[in-house]
Order: sequence, then structure tokens, then C-alpha cells
Amino acid sequence: MNDLGKPLIVIGLVLVAVGVLLWSGVGRGWLGRLPGDIHYSRGNFTFYFPIVTCVLLSILLTIILRIFRR
Repeated sequence: MNDLGKPLIVIGLVLVAVGVLLWSGVGRGWLGRLPGDIHYSRGNFTFYFPIVTCVLLSILLTIILRIFRR
């Protein structure tokens, strides 16, 4: 049971740190507005798909999870 407790505490601390950063406004200016994100608006219709932001977050999460797997 001790083997499970340490990773849960680390994951919890990482989530708290990310929450504090997002709450403080870090990333508000660029997150979701990267070059390559799709934004289309015409009249009263708006379509927005942050494809590059999704890819960037996926790569970052993959790296973090691979570090914790070791």
C-alpha cells in the first residue's frame, strides 16, 4: 500500500501547482491562441478548435507520465 501512496501524493501536489498557476493567470495570454489553432467566425457563428494547444498538452502530459513511470 505504501507503493501507491507516494505517487498519489506527487500527482496531487502537481495538480495543486498547476491549479495555482492557472488560477493566477499564467498562460492566459497564449494558451489556446497558438499559431495553428483553428478559429472561424462569420456573422453570429463562431467555430474554435485549439488543435496545436491540444497537441502541445498531449506531448507535455506524455513526458510527465513517462517520467513518473520509471
